[in-house]
Amino acid sequence: MVGRWPRGWFWWVALAVVLLRTLWISQSPPPVPAGDPVRLLQGAVALPGLTASVPVRLEGRLLADPRASGSDGACRVLLQLPQGRTELRFQPCAPLQEGWMVRVEGQLRRPEPAPHPLLAGTAERLAREGARTQLQVERHHVLSRPRTPLADLRRRLNAGLQGALGEERGGVLAALVLGSAVVPLPAELREAFRASGLSHALAASGFHLTVLLGALRPLVARLGAPLRVASGLAAMGAFVLLAGPQPSVLRAVLMAGVALLVLEAGGRSRPLGLLALTVALLLLWRPQWLLDVGFQLSVVATAALVVQAPELERQIGSGLPPGLPGWLAGWLPAALAVPLAASLWTLPLQMLHFGVLPIYAVPANMAAAPLLTPLTLAAMALALVALLAPPLLPLLAVPCGWLCAALLALVRAMAALPMAQWQLGRPQPWLVLLFALGLLGLLLPVVPRLGRRLAPALLALAVVLHLAWLTADQLLLVHQGRRDLLVARHQGRAALVSGRADGLSCAMAGQLARGLGVPRFDWALLLDPLPADPPGCWQQQAGLVLASGDGSLPLLPGQRLASPGLEAHPLSLDSRGLRLQVGRRGWLALPDPQALWALRDLPRVPPADGLWLGFEPRSGERRWLTASGLAPVWLSGDPPARPLPGWRASGRSGALQQGLG
Repeated sequence: MVGRWPRGWFWWVALAVVLLRTLWISQSPPPVPAGDPVRLLQGAVALPGLTASVPVRLEGRLLADPRASGSDGACRVLLQLPQGRTELRFQPCAPLQEGWMVRVEGQLRRPEPAPHPLLAGTAERLAREGARTQLQVERHHVLSRPRTPLADLRRRLNAGLQGALGEERGGVLAALVLGSAVVPLPAELREAFRASGLSHALAASGFHLTVLLGALRPLVARLGAPLRVASGLAAMGAFVLLAGPQPSVLRAVLMAGVALLVLEAGGRSRPLGLLALTVALLLLWRPQWLLDVGFQLSVVATAALVVQAPELERQIGSGLPPGLPGWLAGWLPAALAVPLAASLWTLPLQMLHFGVLPIYAVPANMAAAPLLTPLTLAAMALALVALLAPPLLPLLAVPCGWLCAALLALVRAMAALPMAQWQLGRPQPWLVLLFALGLLGLLLPVVPRLGRRLAPALLALAVVLHLAWLTADQLLLVHQGRRDLLVARHQGRAALVSGRADGLSCAMAGQLARGLGVPRFDWALLLDPLPADPPGCWQQQAGLVLASGDGSLPLLPGQRLASPGLEAHPLSLDSRGLRLQVGRRGWLALPDPQALWALRDLPRVPPADGLWLGFEPRSGERRWLTASGLAPVWLSGDPPARPLPGWRASGRSGALQQGLG
């Protein structure tokens, strides 16, 4: 039976008001405290291509253990100041711990915002954490080491499980108890869970709380109601303390706590009403959580289990052939309905935030379900052993290690299947809204008949418009600091020209490819005279990577780099200038002044529909470009003091794009 909706329009109007208020607050910039370190940057002057910075000395408390942020030994951690926060960046990583009071000295700067919506920006990430600045630490001194019982407990549990079972299996078991937000796991392992559609298993959520309360219930069944309530609330409190007050954790705990009180009082809980009440209370307390991806996925997945899963289970059960064994007929409907409902309801959010869908999420969750529940219970039991009887941990951990190895084998097998992650590209938000309305129109039986008839048309319209965007010819420039990425798209494929060959440029290129729905670039041309670092990253991004690395030109006159509809031709022997062919349109790419000088020396300017300049030209060069009739002109960086017709600038961190249809 479909989950019951709260009665009365008043409650839905109240929830709508809360959501509108939350959306308004979350989109408004928060006030800057008087003592926030960002005020120290007022009036700071930046050199060309660099971010403005000032030398500072700050004292504060570390909010976590420093966490690795790259393969170069660097790490980062938030520092709580008397007013405001900043992110500390250490290279190499410093042996510090959560709760310690430290004095740090270094260069303070504003974090870079994302130059394009498809890219992850440091400024946006820190804003969600309440910080506006970064400090590159040059010297640090520990002022005091206050006691941190909770942090010490988490470290002890994590160290005990990893010591007994190794970094990988022990880390997974620790994540089942503490959540992956607390336990650092290898990037390859996180990616495998994400590709298989099982990343939710590592995130502290309602599933882990359900397992905990389910194990506790038979132990306290014969106690009186006050003791049952007290034990349940104590278990929930311990869950919050261990996993941390994450939005998805608090949502699950608050919802379970209210349901427990209602049931023990002799009432009947309405799950959808509890979910609506929980969401409203949390958003009134923390409006910015509305934009938290984990919170969104948690709420929508829970709504799917409440509203859609029971009806799906009934439909699947009624459609099974009569000859199935009883155990299979009893297990299959629920095992299939739960992941299917969650996958369908969270599909719009997956498209909006990631643009990548795990194709095998439903079968992976069905196969993993028999392992996850006993493994989670075993991990919680081992956590108690690690605290109360550490010498027994290596012996008792052996069977849990077998279960964990089976889960990891399943995860890696699913992630290795062809098309494990279907790269759809990230649609425009209004297209996602259109798709979500059409999807809900098909899934919800309470939708009026007219809405159910319009739902397929809305879905088809959203899909057609998104496919048209994916297959359109387009040129995209992304500029950040001294990095330039020029992406040419043609009929669903793409090629890349990068001014730098460093790891950050490669990571940005990978994010752009996923956001544009491109599995790999046809080819990538690296104009950097320095070698690619790391080289393996670029090989993953493109079918063919061409770079010099020794100061020579990657392309010589007479050569070309081409795939169907996408070509790059060098302009001359003494520059890195290029002519890009995208379908029937051609663009000139001049990354440096030398390329412009070489263009001027040519007998005639090659025909082009536009021009990209990776630098700001001088007045004489601007006059020559204007006289040559080359337009539009894209400029990396800030616009010139005197704007010219047809000229567009990316800004210090921004993007330009144009359709070439």
